[in-house]
This record gives sequence, structure tokens and C-alpha cells, in this order.
Amino acid sequence: MSANNAFHIAVLAGDGIGPEVMAPAVEVLRKIEAKSGLSFRFTEAPAGANNYLATGKSMPDSTIKLCEEADAILLGACGLPSVRYPDNTEIAPQIELRFIFDLYAGVRPARLIPGVPSPIVGADQRGIDLVVIRESTEGLFASMGKGVVTHEDARETMVITRKTSERLFEFSFRLAERRKARGKPGMLTCVDKANVFKAFAFFRGIFDEIEKKHPDVKTDRLYVDACSAMLVKRPWDFDVMVMENMFGDIVSDITASLIGGLGMAPSADIGDKYAVFQPCHGTAPDIMGQGKANPTGMILSAAMMLDWLADKHGVESAAEAGETIERAVDQVYAGGIKPMEFGGSNGTADITRAVLAAL
Repeated sequence: MSANNAFHIAVLAGDGIGPEVMAPAVEVLRKIEAKSGLSFRFTEAPAGANNYLATGKSMPDSTIKLCEEADAILLGACGLPSVRYPDNTEIAPQIELRFIFDLYAGVRPARLIPGVPSPIVGADQRGIDLVVIRESTEGLFASMGKGVVTHEDARETMVITRKTSERLFEFSFRLAERRKARGKPGMLTCVDKANVFKAFAFFRGIFDEIEKKHPDVKTDRLYVDACSAMLVKRPWDFDVMVMENMFGDIVSDITASLIGGLGMAPSADIGDKYAVFQPCHGTAPDIMGQGKANPTGMILSAAMMLDWLADKHGVESAAEAGETIERAVDQVYAGGIKPMEFGGSNGTADITRAVLAAL
């Protein structure tokens, strides 16, 4: 086997249902390994609220070093509502990793899988297949831990830089081009509030500059409020959307709700060198340990990881493996599997078994 086909994966299972959905994803990758020319070495490491309770840190230095050395990072869900820093914010290694490794592009796909219910009338016929790209290192989140609070008021500062915006837009245009090559519309929408804030007018201006380098990509510009209204009416009109950090945080939850909920939604935080792959959902302590967690978002995040590894290392078989996982998930839901959040009776074990059988 070529060493180029062997990948070292850092596994940070996290808190709550994080370990419960991570185990199926690793099992799926093991099945893929047995069926393909790929090889995986998984190294587990602590991160999250439980590690903070035990050590006073969200992650030990050894976890950060492992993530630095690994080919990719798989992350479960981290944080617990009852465990907080002294400033009352939650423990969030997933956000900290974005800053540590400069993971500026948050990629949040929303694809309606056959057999999964959507609240949007007509979505089962028209389909939903879009991607939200959320800038993940600045915007309003640049103020995390730095806000000023007095008895009279509280202030946070939004930061948008040219360097990060240029990289973000180049990434977004390239993704739109890749999707166009795969038969998607290849359209990129810049989502902002440029009619009110100078920072967003600056953001949009940089988008306009980068657009000139990518003439084959159709573009649009929307204010975030109008975009949100359109998403819950005609989500099939969208392909790729790019936006500031806080807007992306909110809009990606909207798009996840259109395709069955956060349990169905994968995501990635990607930089020039490193990338983290995790489901969009939280730790859900209310169902922890009950076998109810839906592992689909985590499994599809592993498929996203394979596609990224293929692109980064030129290993086409990794992209094919990612597509194999997606097809298996589609087959399972088309066949009638129904997670508990949809009112069904299928829990973690049922969904995992079904996906493994489909592979």
C-alpha cells in the first residue's frame, strides 16, 4: 500500500453524545478501510467540558500537538451547559481550534436526503442541496473573551480583515467551481448587511474584487435578513453562500433545520493546512447514554473529511470512499430508517448497523 493512502486521524470525541456518535463514524471508516486502498490510524485525545472539570483546561497541550501532527481532525461534540468558564461562557474547544489552526472557512453543507422530512413544502420534489460557508476566525467572534462589560453597558467588536476575506472568497469560488464540475449550479451568493454597516460594505467590496478572477461562477449578493426569508421559502434556489462568522452561525442552523435537523448536518472548519470535521449538533446531555443519538451528521462529516483528504493529497480513492459513504446513508434513509428526532424508533445502534450493511 502506498504511504500516500495512509492517514493519521486525531479523534476528539468530546462530551455528552459526542463519544456515542464518534464510535459509529470510526466504525464506518474501518469498514471503508477494509473495502478500499486506504489506511487509517486513529489516535484518541481528550477535549471538552469534562476535561476542563478534571484539569482546568479545555484541551491539554498534548491534544493540540496531536491535532498539529495528524492529517485530519475528527471532532464529536464538546461542551456542557452546566460547565462554564469564570466569565460564564461555555467550554468550546471547537471554537478554540479554529483560532489555533487558522481554520477560516466553516463549510456547512445542507442536502436533503431521500426519505428525510423537510418542513419546506415541495422540498421532497425540488430537492435541497446547498453549502453555507461561514468565516470562522473573525467577524463578531473575534471578540470572544475580549468584550467589555460595565454596570451600564456591554460592548463587543466585530473584525473583518482583507487577508481573511480574500482567502475566504477564493475558497468559496473554488468550491462553487468544483460543484459546477460535478453538475451543480456553480453559483455563489455573498450574504451580508452592507446597507447598514461599513464593515459589511468592505466585505462585499472584496467579494466583488475576487469575483473578477472567477468569471465562470455566477454570483449574487443578498442582505442576511432577505436571505433568511428566501431560505425558508425556496431553498432550492441556492447553491453556495458565503458570509461573516455570526451570520453563518445562525444561517447554518436554519439550513440544517430544512434537511431534517442538526442530527443530519455535517460540517468542516478548513484552513490552508489543517481541517476539523464535526457534526453541527451539540452535546445533547438530555439524551446522553440512552442510545437515542443520531450518528448521521458525524458519519457524513467523516465523508467530508475523505473528500478534503483527496483534494489535499491527490488521492482520488479517498473522494470515491466519501461518495460511497454518502450513497450508503442515502440508501438507508430511502429504505425507511427513521431516527427518534423524526418520531421514529431507530437509535444510534440501528442507524449504524444499517449504514454498515449498506456499505
